[in-house]
Amino acid sequence: MSVSASSAEGVVCTPHPLATEAGLVILRQGGTAAEAAIAAGAVLTVVCPHFCGLGGDGVWMVSDADGLRLSVLGIGQAAAAVPCNPTSIPQRGAGAMLTTAGLVPSWEALLELSNDAWQKSMPLGDLLAKAQALAANGYPISASQRFWLDYRRGDIHDWHGFAQAFLPEGLTPKVGTQFRQTNLARMLSVLANEGLESFRTGSIAAELALGLAAAGSPITGSDLAATSARIETPLSLRSGDWTLFAPPPPTQGATTLLIRALLDQVCGANRRPANPASRFHVQVEAVKQAFLHRAGLADPDFTDQSDALPSARHIAGMARRISRIQALHWPDQLETADTVFLAVADAKGRCVSGLQSTYFDWGSGVLVGNTGILWHNRGAAFACDESNPNGLAPGKRPFHTLNPGFAIRDDGEIILYGTQGADGQPQTLTVILDRLLADSADVSDALRSPRFLLGRTFSDSQDTLKIEIDSGESVQNILKDMGHEVAPLPVLSPLAGQAGAVRIHRDHSKSLAHDPRGEGNAGSTG
Repeated sequence: MSVSASSAEGVVCTPHPLATEAGLVILRQGGTAAEAAIAAGAVLTVVCPHFCGLGGDGVWMVSDADGLRLSVLGIGQAAAAVPCNPTSIPQRGAGAMLTTAGLVPSWEALLELSNDAWQKSMPLGDLLAKAQALAANGYPISASQRFWLDYRRGDIHDWHGFAQAFLPEGLTPKVGTQFRQTNLARMLSVLANEGLESFRTGSIAAELALGLAAAGSPITGSDLAATSARIETPLSLRSGDWTLFAPPPPTQGATTLLIRALLDQVCGANRRPANPASRFHVQVEAVKQAFLHRAGLADPDFTDQSDALPSARHIAGMARRISRIQALHWPDQLETADTVFLAVADAKGRCVSGLQSTYFDWGSGVLVGNTGILWHNRGAAFACDESNPNGLAPGKRPFHTLNPGFAIRDDGEIILYGTQGADGQPQTLTVILDRLLADSADVSDALRSPRFLLGRTFSDSQDTLKIEIDSGESVQNILKDMGHEVAPLPVLSPLAGQAGAVRIHRDHSKSLAHDPRGEGNAGSTG
């Protein structure tokens, strides 16, 4: 869905229409972009429980017309009592519940930014009201939620408390069925009444600590109290007459920027091959080089990250390793995971783009006590080897796939962007950004364009180069001749990521769209 809006209008883009409308309501009532983002994000924790929730993390990018450029990293840290030198880390269950949840603390930080830099206009209760009502009174099950219930049918009955919460009467609810989360509604009501800090130090934290202990997680009340979001300076990259901004480590924001820097080296700034096969090839080869560098990204509190975005000389050396005609053999095993992207721009040019995530679909699979909160499994992103930059350690934040971004042109044009997809995020953004920046494509056309995904997916465990089939048979054959192991993806495959983008033109008019691969939408206050 593509939307155009005038300069006097605010806009919201999310993966669910109910969340988009919640954000628009706040903007219509005079709320800031940050306040609208929290309202929309809160609804997403209810209507997209398979992708995000209060028990997950959140990463945000914030900008305004006065030059504000900040990242908000709501990334939970490992518990003080995590096991030392584990032989393995489970992907689900209590063994994966090793880190605290940073989403609610990230909302705290967003409100702090909004209050300090912009204005305080809306009570917290107003921002959470729609989410609380949907959780209490019900919302229609989406096709996406039903798909991921069906997909995990063989696993979910082993997940602590999961079936009781998400399979009423033991049955998988049909698409469109009204679905309630009364325990979650209670938590949202407490947050509205006690404040967001209740998640860290108040009555919610106390209830979470009991539930986490009962589930077998090492996270304690002291760990929850020690959790806070960080407001930091974003990484930036010049690309032609654009400056791109991304969140710093431990996120993979540097990877998205590095791919673009490599492509600019190989092809010229914002110049890309006209031949589709050649374009896909250089994009994939740049991804490979950037992902080899990505192995060093980690929590800067534990590992020096001064070269997270390499020097120009180093980038030039990496670019020389990219062949224009031959694919590099790719032995690395990449993973997939899920999240939601949302973007808000208000009528005063204040912008927020963010990602909320429980890491894998349904996170750890564990409901914490009677809170209705599904805890994430981001702890599974740690390495077991303590010598690894991302090795598990008490108080450490794991390497994080979330990396929303924005780009600002020298003439003042702005693009907000982000996508679902874990390891696929930098790859999807590579295709979208090339269409938006190098081709000056319309937002909806950029999101509609065929994509690739190097690595595993939920349906294909092979580390092949997966390409949507509307790229064309001849393109795929050329890529095979170049040495790529190509596997087809359906047209508009959800595995290729569900992205969103907002373009704010020089005259302050706006165009925006959400990915046709999902059920989301974009809207304006007009």
